[in-house]
Amino acid sequence: MDITAFNHFCQSLPATTYVVQWGGAHVWKVGGKVFALGGVGEDNQTWFTFKTSDQNYCFLESHVGYRPAPYFASRGMKWIQQFAASDAQDEELTYYLLQSYKTVALGLSKRKRMELGIVDFVES
Repeated sequence: MDITAFNHFCQSLPATTYVVQWGGAHVWKVGGKVFALGGVGEDNQTWFTFKTSDQNYCFLESHVGYRPAPYFASRGMKWIQQFAASDAQDEELTYYLLQSYKTVALGLSKRKRMELGIVDFVES
């Protein structure tokens, strides 16, 4: 997945916002909370960072092409970074991005989810 496809997928999710910050990272939020980041490193390699469940974190942290996310994981947060991935892993990445979105959205208050119109989407 390239950065354009990443941004397109994240934009397709309801009630998302986008900003470029932290040294050029493409940052996606729902309800003001970050659920995904993407960028291109100095080596021209794309990377994507997302929040995971405890179970997925344990699986992915030792999976080829994934690592605990710099900054986030060092602070005890369950965030993973995909790097050096092949196009064959695009479907896998979209799954994890969607799960990250839902996890972060479920952390919002029910009232906020209702205001954003995402209750049914997130709870399905």
